[in-house]
Amino acid sequence: MKFSTACCLCPRLANFLSEVRQTHPNYYARPVPSFGDAQARLLIVGLAPGMHGANRTGRPFTGDFAGKLLYSTLYQFGFSSQAEPLNGAGHANAELILSDCRITNAVRCLPPQNKPEPAEVRQCNQYLVAELASLPLGAVVLALGAIAHLAVLRALDLKIKDYKFSHGMRHALPNGIMLYDSYHCSRYNTQTKRLTEAMFHAVFSAIVLHLHSRDLNNNLDPNDRI
Repeated sequence: MKFSTACCLCPRLANFLSEVRQTHPNYYARPVPSFGDAQARLLIVGLAPGMHGANRTGRPFTGDFAGKLLYSTLYQFGFSSQAEPLNGAGHANAELILSDCRITNAVRCLPPQNKPEPAEVRQCNQYLVAELASLPLGAVVLALGAIAHLAVLRALDLKIKDYKFSHGMRHALPNGIMLYDSYHCSRYNTQTKRLTEAMFHAVFSAIVLHLHSRDLNNNLDPNDRI
C-alpha cells in the first residue's frame, strides 16, 4: 500500500494528531514520510516521530536529541551532506541531502507518550513492507531499537525467534538483506550510557565495511573470485 500523509487508519493516533494540531498549529503533526535517497542501499528504521522532532518538522529524526547523534554520524560516515539536521530558523535543513541512505519509522505518526500500541505497529507495517521491497539487491537495514527490529521481521514475514535483537548484532536475511541492530539513539539511552557515541559509530563502521566489501566483490572479474 502506498504511503499517504493523510493516512488515518489508526483512530487513536489520528485523534491525537488532531489534538496536537490544535495546541501546536505550527507543527507538521501528520504522518511523517520517509526521507532520503530512493535508491539507497542503507535503510534506517526508527520507532516513531517525536513530539518536538519529526512531528514538528515533518522529517524523520529532525529536531530532537536522537537526530543530532544520527545525522552527525551519517555525515561522519559519508551518508549525509550536512551534520546539522536543522537550519538557523529551527526547521528541517533543506541543504541536508542523504546519499545511499534512507530513513523511515516503524510507526509514521506521533504516538501518545511516545508509545505506539502493538496494533498500530502492525497497521503501519504495510508501509515498511513497501520500503523494504524497493531496496536494491544486497541492501542493509539498520534497526534502531527492538520495536524497529521486530517491525522489519514482521514486514519480511520472518520468525522472531530466529533473529534476536541485540546491539551490534547483524543478521543475514533470506532475501539477501543484511539486518544490523543498534540501541535507539534516544536521549535516555545516550544519557544513561546504554548507547555511547563510540558504540553507535562502531555499528556504522561495520555497515560501511560491509557495503565496501560488496562493492569490491562486485567489481572483481568473475575468474578472480575464490
